[in-house]
Amino acid sequence: MYRIAFLLFIISFGQVKAQDGGYFVKKSTQKIVLDGVLDEADWQQAQVLTNFMQQFPTDSLKAESQTEVRITYDDQYIYFSGKMYAQKKDRTYVTPSLRRDFRGAANDALVFTIDTFLDNTNAFQFGVNPFGVQREGLLSNGGTRGDDLDLSWDNKWKVEAKQYEGYWIAEGAIPFKSLRYKKDASKWNIKFYRVDSETGERSVSAATPQNFRIFSLAFMNRLVFDKPLKKPSTNVVLIPYVASGINRDFDDPEQNEAQSNVSVGGDAKIGIGPSLNLDLTINPDFSQVEVDQQVTNLDRFEIFFPEKRQFFLENADLFAEFGHPLSRPFFSRRIGVAIDTSTGQNIQNKIHFGARLSGKLDNNWRIGVLNMQAAKEEDINLPSTNYTVAALQRKVFGRSNIGAIFVNRQVVEDSTGEFSIDKNNYSRVLGIDYNLASMDNKWTGKIFYHREFDQDGGDGNFSHAAYILYNSKTWTFSYAQVLVGDEYDAHVGYAPRNDFFRINPEIGHNFFPKSSWINQHSITADAEYFWKQGKKTDHRYSTNYNIQLQNTGSIQLSVNQRYTFLFEPFDPTRTEGIELAAGTDYTYNSFEFNYQSDFRRKIGYSLGGYIGEYFNGSRYNLRSDINMRFQPYGALALTVNYNKIELPAPYNSADLFLIGPRFDLTMTKKLFLTTFVQYNSQIENVNINARLQWRFKPVSDIFLVYTDNYGTEDQFGETSFIKKNRALVFKITYWLNL
Repeated sequence: MYRIAFLLFIISFGQVKAQDGGYFVKKSTQKIVLDGVLDEADWQQAQVLTNFMQQFPTDSLKAESQTEVRITYDDQYIYFSGKMYAQKKDRTYVTPSLRRDFRGAANDALVFTIDTFLDNTNAFQFGVNPFGVQREGLLSNGGTRGDDLDLSWDNKWKVEAKQYEGYWIAEGAIPFKSLRYKKDASKWNIKFYRVDSETGERSVSAATPQNFRIFSLAFMNRLVFDKPLKKPSTNVVLIPYVASGINRDFDDPEQNEAQSNVSVGGDAKIGIGPSLNLDLTINPDFSQVEVDQQVTNLDRFEIFFPEKRQFFLENADLFAEFGHPLSRPFFSRRIGVAIDTSTGQNIQNKIHFGARLSGKLDNNWRIGVLNMQAAKEEDINLPSTNYTVAALQRKVFGRSNIGAIFVNRQVVEDSTGEFSIDKNNYSRVLGIDYNLASMDNKWTGKIFYHREFDQDGGDGNFSHAAYILYNSKTWTFSYAQVLVGDEYDAHVGYAPRNDFFRINPEIGHNFFPKSSWINQHSITADAEYFWKQGKKTDHRYSTNYNIQLQNTGSIQLSVNQRYTFLFEPFDPTRTEGIELAAGTDYTYNSFEFNYQSDFRRKIGYSLGGYIGEYFNGSRYNLRSDINMRFQPYGALALTVNYNKIELPAPYNSADLFLIGPRFDLTMTKKLFLTTFVQYNSQIENVNINARLQWRFKPVSDIFLVYTDNYGTEDQFGETSFIKKNRALVFKITYWLNL
C-alpha cells in the first residue's frame, strides 16, 4: 500500500505542462440567426479553427474530411458554427434516428467540449448531427474511461443544421447561464471533434493520441475571450410535473380492481453564484425513466445498474466516483429505488423531498452536499430513511485531486406523520481518496481508505484500494489491490461482497500494422486473485487478443482459467435448484469471443459467446445484438442471450433465454415512441414497456408510459402467461426559466 502511494505522489510531481494553444474569440456585433447559413459578418470575421487531426484510423495525419469551426458570443450565449466537408458531394449522412443524445461510431456528428475551469478534469459537452439532432452530456474524471461521458444530463440550448452538396453546416447557441464558470474568466479549455461515417474517420481539433478516448480532457485547445466574461444572469429553473396513473397488482388477492392515483411535484435548479448549483425536489416521480436492460445473472453477487435520473446527474462524479467499482461508499440508486422480488424489476420508493448543492468553489475546490428523505414501504419491509452525503474535493498537481466523503443513512419513524430518529438503526461512512491523473494522461491511479460506523461497531468495517495504470501507445500496465473488511457494509453504496483481499495485475502490448483491414491489434494478459480469511477463494487467468478493424468493427478473443472456492452454497444456474455445497472448490477453463460489425451500415450486429467448463459441468453461451436502421425515423433492435448450462445430477441443468426486442420510432425530432419487450427465463418474467414522448417545448415533455409484467410457467411442455402487474402513466413536465 505505502509503495503504491509513494509512486502515485512521485508521478504527480512529474506532470508536464498543459498544452496552451490560443483560439481568440471576439464578441459579436449583430444578432446571430441559427439557420445553418453562415451569412453573418461575425462569422466572416471570426478566427477559423481548422486543420483537424485524425484520431482514427491513425493519430499522426491531418483529417481527410476537414472541418472549419468558428466561435463568437454575446451577453447571453456562446455561439459556435461548424462547416464539415465531405469526400463525396452526393453522399448520404448516417444517423440512427432523430432521438436526442445519439452516440457511437454509427453517426455523423460535430461535438463541442467546454472546460470552463481549466482543470482538464470536468467538462460540458454539446453535439449535433447533419439532421439537427442534439446531444448534451457531462464529462468527468478527465474523460479517461468510456463511462466518463454521461449523456443522460439535459439542459436547454439551441442548434440548427443544414446539408449542402459536399458539406454540412451547424450553428449552435449555448446559454452562459446553463454553464458554470468563474466571473471575469477570460480563458476556457475547449475541444471539437468530428465523426465522419463516410470514411470512418474520427478527427479532433486538439491532437489526441489514439490510445486515449477522443474526448480525453488531457488534450484541449485554449479559448481566449477578447473581454473578461461578466457574471451570468441568475439561473433559476422550475420543473413542475403532474402525473396520473392507473395500475393493478394481480399478485395481490386484496386488489380486485385497478388503482388510480394523481401526483404533483417537481424540481428546481438554482444557480448559487456562477459555479454552484442547488437542486431541489419535492415528491419526485421517475416513471418516465427508461427501464433497465435485464441481464442473465450467473454471478454470486449483485449486478450493477447505472443511474439515469436527472436529479442525480450534474456533478455525479463528485459523489459516485469515491472508492472502487467493487466498493463504492455511495451509489445514488440506493435512494428511491427498491426491488420487486416477484418481477426482478426495480420499482420506485417514494421520496418526500431532497436537496443537492454541488459545483465549484473556485478553480481548485469542488463541493457536493445531498440530503433526501425517502418514504416507508411496508410491502417490502423498507423503513423510512434519511440519506445525507457530503463530499469535498481539492485539485492538486494539475489534474490530480484529493477528496473526502461522508455518507449517513439514518432510519426514521414516520408512522404518525412526524419524523423521529431511530438511534439504533444507522450507517455512516467516512473516507478519503487520492486520484492521480498526469497531464499527458499516461499515468492514472487511485488510493483510498474508507471506514464505516454503525450501531454494531467492530474492527472489520473498512475498505481500502490502490490502483496504478500506465498507458502509452504501445504498452499498458496496471496493478490494483482491494481490501474490504468482514464487517464493512456500505448501506448507501455498492459493495457486492466483503471480507476479501484482491489483486489484479495486467500487461498489454499494441501493434499498428500497415494493413488495409486491421487498424491495430493487441495482446493482454492479466490475473485476478481473491483471498478470504487467508484462503484463496477465486482466481482468473486471462489471455486476450483484440483486433480493431479499419471499418470500425472489432474482434475480441479470450482464453481463461477460473478457480472458485465456495464459502456459501451456490446454484450456478440461479434457478433455485440444489446448491453446490459450501467448502467445495472448482477449476474451469473457457474460451470467449466477441465480434462487432460495422454499425455504419443499415444492419449492424455483434456476436459473442462462451464455450467451456463451468463449475462441475459445462456452459455454452451465445449472445447477439442486431440493429436494423430505418434512417432517419428509427431502428429495430433485437438482443438475444442464450446460456446452456449442463451440470451432473442431482444439480440443475438449465437453458436460459434472455430475449429483448426494442422498437425505436422517431417520427420527428420532438415525437418519439419506444417499445421494449424483455423475456427473462431465469426469473420467469416477461416485461413490456412502451413510452411515448412529445417534447412540446425545449426540455418540456409529455409522456405516456405503459408497463406490463407476466410470469411464465412451463406446464406439460406448454408455456402459459400469468398476469403479474400492469400500469399506465400519463405525465407532463415543464421547464420554466425565471
